[in-house]
Amino acid sequence: AVFGLQPIEPPKRDFEFLQERVLQWADERDIIGMSTPTAQAAKTLEELGELFVALGSEAREGGFDDIQDAYGDILVTLIIGSYLADVDLVQALDSAYLTIRGRTGYINTAGIFVKEEA
Repeated sequence: AVFGLQPIEPPKRDFEFLQERVLQWADERDIIGMSTPTAQAAKTLEELGELFVALGSEAREGGFDDIQDAYGDILVTLIIGSYLADVDLVQALDSAYLTIRGRTGYINTAGIFVKEEA
């Protein structure tokens, strides 16, 4: 440490912190005031398309960065859309987990989990 000062730790960037920053960013650009949950769902679909493109080019240089960027962009649209729909995204995830935690099923040939029907 220089002059007896301890280095300053970077701020903790957990989900709630980042969610708040995304919503602030969206508000500053009037996305919060001018968009709708439906418009954000459409934007999520657009970003999903970019994820598919990135996953298809995974082997090329920069593929991982493109994949990470696409997942991040999807999260941004989900954060904004859920806020506009008055849905707490963490509560939605918790609810989904409580629904699936005891679910049984199998992995099909495409690598997709298929739940057993009751």
